[in-house]
Amino acid sequence: MNDIVLDCKNISKSFKEADLEVDVLQRINLTICKGEQIAIIGSSGAGKSTLLHLLGGLETPTTGEVWVAGKQISNLNQAQRGLWRNLHLGFVYQFHHLLAEFTALENVCMPLLIRGLSVAEAQDKAVTILSQIGLEKRLKHKPGELSGGERQRTAVARALVTEPSCVLADEPTGNLDQHTAEQVYERILELNNVIGTSLILVTHAPNLAKRMDRTLTLVDGRLVNS
Repeated sequence: MNDIVLDCKNISKSFKEADLEVDVLQRINLTICKGEQIAIIGSSGAGKSTLLHLLGGLETPTTGEVWVAGKQISNLNQAQRGLWRNLHLGFVYQFHHLLAEFTALENVCMPLLIRGLSVAEAQDKAVTILSQIGLEKRLKHKPGELSGGERQRTAVARALVTEPSCVLADEPTGNLDQHTAEQVYERILELNNVIGTSLILVTHAPNLAKRMDRTLTLVDGRLVNS
């Protein structure tokens, strides 16, 4: 695992509340290599989601640099960051964020179409990954016709269909029962291994964190080894 896919250097993030400046993250350094699986844990409100948003270019750090696939994204404009995210990153959230008016197949096709693939190419790749994740019989079902576990598995497929350099997952099974959550986690890890993408997982589940290559804890705005 010599190839660095994500690297953040001395990043800090602060917010203003009235006349106060609140430091959420302080001088965080983190390097993720190809295929590496990282768990980030910490108490509620510790800034885990904020850190994930910075790593994914959804927010910009107050200070420091974020590098994804060899490019510093923290100094790109919003449109440039969006294009680079589409090429190299996948996201899975606690809520699936699927588009209600589109089928599972159409939702998974979306990032490929944004990338510029033809409809036929996008559908071919989407069918393949949805089949790998056990949803080959649910391709034409809309989110409202899917179970909670099926919706989240569709969201996982959407994140991985572009074969990103790194997947950022923020409590991806927080709203699922334990059995369904375990199934979704298994699929995430299985596809992570098959595709060779890196995985950064924010979780409150100690049993899952133990299965990662490394576990880091966010304490008082800083990352420490667990």
